[in-house]
Amino acid sequence: MSRIPTAILAFISAMLFALSPLLVPGFGGFDPDRFPIPQNNPPVQPAGYAFAIWGVIYLWLIAGLGFGLWRRRDDPAWHAMRLALIPSLLTGAVWLPVALQSPIWATVLIWAMLVPALLALFRSPRQDRWAAALPVGLYAGWLSAASCVSLGLLAAGYGYADETTAALVALFLALVLASGVQNQLRRAPSYGIGVIWALAAVVVQNLTQDITVAALAAGGALAMILPTFKAWRASR
Repeated sequence: MSRIPTAILAFISAMLFALSPLLVPGFGGFDPDRFPIPQNNPPVQPAGYAFAIWGVIYLWLIAGLGFGLWRRRDDPAWHAMRLALIPSLLTGAVWLPVALQSPIWATVLIWAMLVPALLALFRSPRQDRWAAALPVGLYAGWLSAASCVSLGLLAAGYGYADETTAALVALFLALVLASGVQNQLRRAPSYGIGVIWALAAVVVQNLTQDITVAALAAGGALAMILPTFKAWRASR
């Protein structure tokens, strides 16, 4: 695909992604009754305030890809990132309506968003970090946590494990994935910040609900601080 049309498509994809909440106004997570075992206030899910990060992600991706379209539309390093990011953003543009109907398909789609988002992050150019690696990193970091949370919800909602066990396994998976990515990437500290934000919100959710889950989430957030700090130092 030619570089300039790809730059245009990437920017349009970010706009469509940011506008997708208009399709499902007031979406507050999976409908508890969409599961065979209703998931009312599950311990694996972050506190509601954490989802405000999407506003930052949407605006930063639009600003970054807008800058790329304006100033880096024919840059080969940006082109490689965009080729991976476009399918992730376009999948994200239809995620909310799917999530309203099917937690299973929503989980499939969020992993389909995560994989190319991580590829885009590793391909992101080292120049213009504020417009490329950092917004994509925050997006991929939140997706890393959210993808594992979705698996935890499915495991508990379909009776494969009790809610606490499902949450612990999901959080452990998120920590293994996130620490592996941040340690391998060694830049884009926004990735680790996105994961820490999600884990901290799980702690808040469980302070008066499930102290075991809160403790693991807190430990995971603390464990992510070191590789995130190293990535910040390396990218200065």
